Amino acid sequence: MANPSITTRDTSELVKDTDNIYQSVVVASKRARQISSNVKEELSNKLAEFASTVDNLEEIFENREQIEISKFYERMPKPTIMAMEEFLEGKVYYRKREEEEGK
Repeated sequence: MANPSITTRDTSELVKDTDNIYQSVVVASKRARQISSNVKEELSNKLAEFASTVDNLEEIFENREQIEISKFYERMPKPTIMAMEEFLEGKVYYRKREEEEGK
């Protein structure tokens, strides 16, 4: 079975905005880190609602909700895939450091 998180990309598409494959990868990887951080924070906030020191029968129900929330986030596309899609669709804003310093 093929891994659905592995996608072949056309390098000409990756370099059409930057003219440099390495710069494109850096931009997409920085965006992926942003997405990953946001998703991790969102998941932590949702799971923090279940933090409790009380052990009772309600905990079993809450545990099921925690599991469902965790499974939802596990099924989400990986941040790298989301970032690459955003980059290819032109939804990622970036600027070159040299251009800023030259002004």
